[in-house]
Amino acid sequence: MGWSTACPDWGERLQAGRSLIPDLPLDDAAAARAVAIFNRLRLPDVPNRPALADAAGAWQRDLFGSYDAATDTRAIREFFCLVPKKSSKTTTGAAIMITALLMNRRPRAEFLLVAPTQEVADLAFRQAAGMVEADPVLAAKFHVVEHIKRISYRPTKAFLKVKSFDPKVVTGSKPSGVLLDELHGIAEAHDADRVIGQLRGGLLPNPEGFLLTITTQSERPPSGVFRTELLKARKVRDGAATLPILPMLYEFHDGIDWKDPTNWWMVLPNNGLSVSVDRLLPDYEAAVESGDAELARWASQHLNVEIGLALKSDRWRGADHWLGATDATLTLEGLLERSDVVTIGIDGEGLDDLLSVAILGRETAERRWLSWSKSWVHASVLERRKSEAARLHDFEHDGDLVIVEDMEDAFTQVAALCAEVEQSGLLAQVGLDPMGVGAIVDALAEVGIAGNDRVVGVPQGWTLNGAIKTTEIKLASGALLHAPQRIVDWAVGNAKAEPKGNAITITKQAAGTGKIDPVMALFDAVVLMSRNPEAEGRSIYDDPAFWAVLDEAVPAPARTWDPAVLQHMGHPLFDEHKRRFEEWQDAQADDGW
Repeated sequence: MGWSTACPDWGERLQAGRSLIPDLPLDDAAAARAVAIFNRLRLPDVPNRPALADAAGAWQRDLFGSYDAATDTRAIREFFCLVPKKSSKTTTGAAIMITALLMNRRPRAEFLLVAPTQEVADLAFRQAAGMVEADPVLAAKFHVVEHIKRISYRPTKAFLKVKSFDPKVVTGSKPSGVLLDELHGIAEAHDADRVIGQLRGGLLPNPEGFLLTITTQSERPPSGVFRTELLKARKVRDGAATLPILPMLYEFHDGIDWKDPTNWWMVLPNNGLSVSVDRLLPDYEAAVESGDAELARWASQHLNVEIGLALKSDRWRGADHWLGATDATLTLEGLLERSDVVTIGIDGEGLDDLLSVAILGRETAERRWLSWSKSWVHASVLERRKSEAARLHDFEHDGDLVIVEDMEDAFTQVAALCAEVEQSGLLAQVGLDPMGVGAIVDALAEVGIAGNDRVVGVPQGWTLNGAIKTTEIKLASGALLHAPQRIVDWAVGNAKAEPKGNAITITKQAAGTGKIDPVMALFDAVVLMSRNPEAEGRSIYDDPAFWAVLDEAVPAPARTWDPAVLQHMGHPLFDEHKRRFEEWQDAQADDGW
C-alpha cells in the first residue's frame, strides 16, 4: 500500500464527524505507544490536571505512526494542521514534542518548538515544562532549564528548545523535529520563507525528522509563506499534488453556510473540550453587532473562514461588492478585444509608492466597464515595509507587480504598456494625478502619446467623489467587472473612506502603510470613462465584424451606404458611429459604391 495522503472526500468526512486522516499503512504498534505516552501527559494549567486521554481531541492523536523503526525513516515528514482558535494548539504542540522526545532514539537529538512571538513561546514552554512536572516519573527523567527554555531527556540527552521566531536563533540547526506554532503569525517576518527553508534543510540529515505546523487562519488575506504552505496542503488533500505532507484542514467546504451555528461543530475538532459552540455564540453575536469587519476577523480565527478582503469599519463601500465583480476570464488581451474604447489611469510616482496603471475598457455590446491593472514598485520598499515584503513578492509571482531597481525602468515600462493600448486604436485618454508626474508625461511623449487632449491631469481629493460613487454603483450593479488580481483586491481592502463635507475622499494618508495606488489609478480612469469618450484611432470601418455583417446583409453588387440599410442590419456599433458615417458620406459623395 502506498503513502498517498490525499483525502478528496474530506467534505463528507467533516459532515460525518470522521477523521481527516485517510487510510494509511501506519505502524500500529509505534502509533499505539506514542498515543499511550501522549494520553498520560497532563494539562498543567487546569484544576486537577486532567490527563490528555480525557482532555484532548481525537485530532491530536492522529499524527503518530508513520515512523518505521526497522529502516529508521519517516514516511510522512511534514504535517500541516489548520485548526481554529481555542483548539489547544499550543498545548497540543507541547505535548507532541514531549512525546517525540520520549519516542526518539537518536542521542542528543534536537527538537524545536517555534512560536511567532515571545509571549506564545513563553506559553509553549510553560505548558511543556508543566507536563513534565505533573508526572513524578517524567520529572525525574527530564531536566528543565527555565531561563533558556530548554527541556532535556536524561537517558538520550535529547532536548527540546522553545523559541520565538528569530532568524538568528533558528538558522543553522539540524533538528530531528520542528513544530511551527501559528504559521500565519510567523509568515509576517519578511524573511520567513527563507528561514523555514533552512529549517527544512536542517531536517534532511535526520531520516526520522519531521516538520509539524499547527496554525489558525490568518486575520488578513493569506500571504507569503503561510499562503504558499496552505495552498500546497490543500492541493495534497484534494489529490492535485503528491507530496510527503499530511494535511489536516478544518475548514468549511463549498455549500456550507458558516454563519449557521449548527454547522460550526464540523470545524471544531476540540468541540466540548477546550471550546464549544455554546461558548462561541455570545462572541459571534457581539461580532455581528460590531459590523462586517469584526465579523470577518472573528470568523477567520474561530471558524477558519478565509478573509478575501481586509474589510474595515471605515472601508470604501465599493469593497463590499469588489470580489463579486470579478471576471475570472478577463485579461488585458480580452479587455481590448471586448472594448470599443479604453481610458487609462496612472497613480503613484514616488519611491515609496506603487506606480499603478488601471486600464478601463467599455464593452462594445454589453456596455459594461472592464478593468485590468498592473503595478511597479522600487526595491527599497521591500526593506522599508518589511511587514509587506512577502505580500509584494506574492504579487510579483502573480505577474501583476514588477519590482525595479530604478524607477526610470518603471516609467519606460508604463509607457510601453500605454503604447500597446494605443496601437489597438482604442485609447481615448490617459489620466493621472497632476502633481509630480513629469517623468511619466515625458515617457508617454516618447511613445507618441502627448498633448493636453490625450494626457489629462485628474484633480484629486474631494473632486474624485464622483468617480468614487460611480465606481461603487457600477460594482454593485454588475456594470463594472475586473480581472482576478490579488494586488488590486489588497488595495481595495486598504482603501479607507473619509467624509469631507458632502463628499467622500480616499487618501493615502488614511490608508497608512497599506498601498491604495491601484485603486486611485482606477478612479482616474473612471473619471475619463465617465465623459463618454470615443477612441481616436479606430472607427467602425476598421472593425472586421462590421464588414462581416455588411457582406452578409448587403450583397456586394447592391451594396449601398444608405444609413437606413445599415441601421436595419442591427449592427451594435452603428448608433455610436452614425456621426462618423455621415461625415464620411459627405466626404465621399462623389465616389459612390
